[in-house]
Amino acid sequence: MKIGFIKPTYSGEKRVAILPEHITPDFENELIIETGFGSNLGISDDEYKKKGCRILDRTSIFAECDTLFCLKLIQPEDYGYLREGQMVIGWTHPTGSGSEFYNNVAKKKVLKIIDLDNIYPTANIGDVHRPIPFIEKNFVWKNSFYAGVASVQHALLHFGLFPDSNTKVAVLASGSVSQGAFFYMSKYNVDLRMFYRKTMGEFYASIHRYDVIINGIEVDGTVKHIITKDDLKKVKKGCLLIDAAADAGNAIEGTHYTTLSDPMYEENGLFFYEVNNAPSLLYRRTSFEISKAFSEWVYKKDVIRFWNLFK
Repeated sequence: MKIGFIKPTYSGEKRVAILPEHITPDFENELIIETGFGSNLGISDDEYKKKGCRILDRTSIFAECDTLFCLKLIQPEDYGYLREGQMVIGWTHPTGSGSEFYNNVAKKKVLKIIDLDNIYPTANIGDVHRPIPFIEKNFVWKNSFYAGVASVQHALLHFGLFPDSNTKVAVLASGSVSQGAFFYMSKYNVDLRMFYRKTMGEFYASIHRYDVIINGIEVDGTVKHIITKDDLKKVKKGCLLIDAAADAGNAIEGTHYTTLSDPMYEENGLFFYEVNNAPSLLYRRTSFEISKAFSEWVYKKDVIRFWNLFK
């Protein structure tokens, strides 16, 4: 089948989701690449052509391809190009940050939405949400790791903080995002602790002590909030809360998304960072990791297997 790759127009997104070096002769799909797709990394259209890809303009890809790949959410300027019944693959987050697109556009056009969540990849149409059995859990964990790194880097810089031994930092959970956050924060000589499921009680008891709190947990429905509004009342004034998992309103109750250009807001004396594409700040490294993982698990084998999930 054909996969049409369109360049994401999501604000601040610079990652390139497929690199020529990862396109091999055993790919079972025809790859159709938008003109200028690799420009953020200085990759020319000719480099994709040499790998057997066709190059088309954006509107032609929407018109010709039943399967579209867009790394981040398709934006309103492209809604009119979407055809009824098309499949859209990417980080679509239909029940999270992409819920508005899903409910107002995807459902109306009966789009088949593949969400390549690192932990729970799903196939979605209407009110049906099915797990994808042939994608390995944590298949793109390195992007999640760099999400933790980038979120902390960006938040500290924007907040104007150079942490030292007097800075008390809590990192919540031990998954890939939290590991990246812990890795980066440990480069400073800070008072640093990572809390696990079994020690979260200790975190809540000491929440008032921390200068920086970094969340790496995405709420999956079994837990309503990691940090509630009542918990926030106990947090030290001036504390920086970095939601590296970018689960606005869910992980930390009452929060809302911010952007790469305006990444932080203050509320009741607390400072919140809620950027949901922070890894794009490290787009050279993360493009490589995404392209490598997605080529293996998504692009290489015939995408008919995704279509078959909807039968």
